[in-house]
Amino acid sequence: MGIENLMTFMLTALLFIITPGIDTIFVLNKSVSQGRKPGIYAALGINAGILTHTFFAALGLSVLIAKSAFALILIKYLGAAYLIYLGYLKFKNKKTLFPTHTKNVSKHSKNEFWTGFITNTLNPKVALFFLAFFPQFIEAKQINNPIPFLLLGVTYALIGVAWFLFLSLFASIFSQKIQSNQKSSFWMNKLSGLIFIIMGIHIALSQT
Repeated sequence: MGIENLMTFMLTALLFIITPGIDTIFVLNKSVSQGRKPGIYAALGINAGILTHTFFAALGLSVLIAKSAFALILIKYLGAAYLIYLGYLKFKNKKTLFPTHTKNVSKHSKNEFWTGFITNTLNPKVALFFLAFFPQFIEAKQINNPIPFLLLGVTYALIGVAWFLFLSLFASIFSQKIQSNQKSSFWMNKLSGLIFIIMGIHIALSQT
């Protein structure tokens, strides 16, 4: 398949994934503040974004984006603005943090999938990381073949899903204590919004 040292790739990918970053903060935030199901959907959304970057890399679009300073800046600020907007909505929300109706819970959880997906897709650092990381494990003669990129991307996403699902299930335990206290629920909503705003500012100020 044109892939070299697959086991080394999987171990290195796991180390990258478990290193605390924006994705980890995002999943923890959703799991602790809203519970297990939103956390799981957020984890799936983030890794769906990974697959999107993989597809772009396989088609060579990531290379074109990486060579365009305007495209990198545009994507970066779109992602930052989206996070800040989400944080603002959560920060000003005065309703209860936890929906009680089953349909509302389901709808709310699915929204977290798209939030995770868009957040990861609009992060240019992920595209740049893949362009630098994946070729290290692809045979030189296969570097222009999209298949190795796709296989490595799917492998990376599966490892990410496994880790973030574990993280979400563990963190959601704390949400049960928060749900039983409306006052803590109110302040958790504020804290959740503030975290989103800080993440957005961090992306906006970071160098691509």
